[in-house]
Amino acid sequence: MIVPSRLVCAMLAAVALALPTVSGAQTAAYPSKSIRLILPFPPGGPTDIAGRTIGQKLADQLKQPVIPDNRPGATSNIGLELAAKAPPDGYTIVLTPPTIALSPSMYTKLNYDATKDFTPLTLVALMHYVTAVHNSVPATNLKEFIALAKKNPGKLNFSSSGLGAGNHLATELLKSMFDLKMVHVPYKGNVAGLLAVTTGEVDFGTFAVAPAVPIIRAKKARPLATLTEKRLAVLPEVPTARESGIDLVTTQWYGMLAPAGTPRPIVDRLVSELHKAVASPDLQERFATAGIDTASSTPEQFADFIKSEIVRYAKVIKAAGIKPE
Repeated sequence: MIVPSRLVCAMLAAVALALPTVSGAQTAAYPSKSIRLILPFPPGGPTDIAGRTIGQKLADQLKQPVIPDNRPGATSNIGLELAAKAPPDGYTIVLTPPTIALSPSMYTKLNYDATKDFTPLTLVALMHYVTAVHNSVPATNLKEFIALAKKNPGKLNFSSSGLGAGNHLATELLKSMFDLKMVHVPYKGNVAGLLAVTTGEVDFGTFAVAPAVPIIRAKKARPLATLTEKRLAVLPEVPTARESGIDLVTTQWYGMLAPAGTPRPIVDRLVSELHKAVASPDLQERFATAGIDTASSTPEQFADFIKSEIVRYAKVIKAAGIKPE
């Protein structure tokens, strides 16, 4: 049957008018079901701690479950890829560490585009680092460890959360500052790297404060210095690197992303609720006891920040001599 052109035009116009109405209704009802929060590292680590805390606060505010979904692997790229390919409907979000800015320089092939496949929402947290050694290592502060590493080139090793992870690059920065020769041993996640120090599998490591605190308090590893501007309330007995005359301050940031194409009204709702969550006194108090500061930004500021971090980390990775895989 041949449909008259005027009827075709009328039908197309009706469809065009109907589409925004449906989309608008869905947006107005958001959220009407549970939200999946992808955490691209194993349970128990800093990403997991920060993500679950924020997720619970978000659930309380939205009156809908926010379900943590741990998807570790490939230094968080498995979780990021999963989020990039999820429907852009606001029901999948992902907590990203700096990996999203590191990976473009670390991997020759990624199954997602760091700047095109996501809608940045906001920064949410800044996590501090502490350096620590196995109890058998004859160093009580960072200055002594540097001297020990200089006397024993290639004989000491260090752990990380994975090749190109934030704590890997923090140690690489230390190495480059003093031309240290140490062997890198990557692990799957911060907790695994920490446990390697407690057992003596490795000598040294740079770790997020949150999972390191119980290890340090149990005296299963010896802290050397925090890589912070000032001493942390959660580890008041641990000096900063600067107190040892070492000008090394570095922080691991975390932010929330949604898949590219997520409707702006949903983005705005998520951003508003995330800002409210990280501004709440009870969440800030919980974070402070784990050595975490809250943070926030607009989606545009976070997008620009990620782009600038990609450029910055490309320079750091090149200087450290780390080759893309």
